[in-house]
Amino acid sequence: MSEQPSEASGVPASSEASGSAADGSPASQAPTPQAVAPERTPADAKPTEPTPAKQASPAATEPPATPAYLHAQRQPARGAQQTWQPGQPWRPPVKGPGATAKLRPAAPPLVRPAVLWAALATAVLSALLLGDGLGVNLLIVAVPAALAAAFAARAAGRRLRPWTATWAVGGLALLVVPALRDAGWPTFLAVVSAFALGSLALHGSRTWLGVLLGSVGTLDSVVPGARWGWRGVRERADGSRGRWGTAVRTTAVALGLLVVFGTLFASADAAFADLLGRLTPDVSIVDGPLRTFLFLVGLLGALAAARTAAAPVRWDGLTVKPGKPRGRTEWALPLIVLNLLFAAFITLQLVVLLGGYDKVREQTGLDHAEYARQGFWQLLWATLLTLLVIALALRWAPRGASRDRTLVRAVLGTLCVLTLVVVASALRRMDLYVDEYGLTRLRISVAAMELWLGAVFVLILAAGFFGARFLPRAIAVSAGAAVLAFGLISPDAVVAEQNVQRFQDDRTSIDIDYLKDLSADAVPALDELPEPQRSCALRVIQRELHTSDSPWYATSWGEARAREILRERPAANERDTCYGLGTDGVREGERGGYEQDHDDYDPY
Repeated sequence: MSEQPSEASGVPASSEASGSAADGSPASQAPTPQAVAPERTPADAKPTEPTPAKQASPAATEPPATPAYLHAQRQPARGAQQTWQPGQPWRPPVKGPGATAKLRPAAPPLVRPAVLWAALATAVLSALLLGDGLGVNLLIVAVPAALAAAFAARAAGRRLRPWTATWAVGGLALLVVPALRDAGWPTFLAVVSAFALGSLALHGSRTWLGVLLGSVGTLDSVVPGARWGWRGVRERADGSRGRWGTAVRTTAVALGLLVVFGTLFASADAAFADLLGRLTPDVSIVDGPLRTFLFLVGLLGALAAARTAAAPVRWDGLTVKPGKPRGRTEWALPLIVLNLLFAAFITLQLVVLLGGYDKVREQTGLDHAEYARQGFWQLLWATLLTLLVIALALRWAPRGASRDRTLVRAVLGTLCVLTLVVVASALRRMDLYVDEYGLTRLRISVAAMELWLGAVFVLILAAGFFGARFLPRAIAVSAGAAVLAFGLISPDAVVAEQNVQRFQDDRTSIDIDYLKDLSADAVPALDELPEPQRSCALRVIQRELHTSDSPWYATSWGEARAREILRERPAANERDTCYGLGTDGVREGERGGYEQDHDDYDPY
């Protein structure tokens, strides 16, 4: 009698084969062993015993092979029951890594003690110095934070590259502006730009998206940085309890000696007491919540910077898919038409400049100031829109052969050159308007922005000849340099100097109501005014300086210089005299019978 499979076998061979194939494991390709019953006669025939389950194929009971990143997610928690069973297709699949997983670096190494000490120094200095205003204290606090990032980057094996050094030096240089200038608006721009450049130094971004996201990417490391620092403190403390105790005792003894002998010396000499009082931060119980908040901000900020330096997110991994290349005629024709329009406008501007504004007044009925004010904002918007047109044109530009690249460079290069002429025309219009009505904060701000846009177009032209590899980083550096230059020239002082010079030249008008609201940076220029205009322009600033009691680390150089000038020549506090002046700073009847036209509509 031939051998046949037993009918009472535990698992049929066909069932096992189908189950193994469905699992997709490598074991499904191996032959399945079959249970074979021995020959028997009808006389001793008995019911066949079922085959034990342990004799079944191991491939039928093992879970399928899983990728490495899914293996940890499918492991049950300790003490929990395994809920996964083979052959359950209705079970929801485990999700793979997210879309930004490739941007996340590996976990940084254990935080070094030098990083922890630098972060602690940043937190203490933030709590002691930043509660009284901004000045050189911001630069003092930034130094240990930068050291923490440098120590963490060195421990992670990162090297200092030229662009990283450029951004780091630029960020620290921008923090010099609060130490020099009293005006709040250039200080705000400098602090924001310093944070952006510092974040770029930590990330080392290169692409457009990398530079844009890297400028604020340090915020992504605030929570991971806190966890990283806490884990490092805990592990370091477990292995070095004796050293921590020694450090605490040494610090306590040093502080005790400073307090005891400092108190004795201060009580023995009044000059030393005054010096010690000016150097020591004034900390009170009332300021406790604010100081605690500043301590946490400094600690979390330093740890976030160090965590980013050790393991930065690679924002350069985010890419934008280029647009579909267009045909040469389809792409170039609209841009050539735009170039012709720019050329026509510029030709008219040259005619106006050569023919003089008398011809313009005859044709339009506008004087040169009204003509300048009428077109500045339109030219500024035209400059901004041209940048957008260039970006979109590069996205769909033809890029098949060398002739395509030559066409792109010729068309867009011409557009950039023509836009530079438009920028010059806008600046000339602003200059004419300032000569007529004076300089203000908004006018100098938009003029500085227009100058920076011209620098951006020069960089784009250079990228067309030398390659666009460095263009995103170069534009970021140019923005930081523009903000630094804007703060160093002291815009409030420039505004005051221009208006004072106009008043000294013609003695017709000066806007005292506007100048008295400038910062202390304008005091040296306003000090050159004759009386009573000088006192009327300085009395508000003098009152603010007398009521403020900022310590040395929260006092700018501009404020210190203003205090010295007003101490030597205080402004007279005569309200009636100032009220007697007109809105233009000139007494009625002192204009020699000529009434200056007043600009009733001034949008900026």
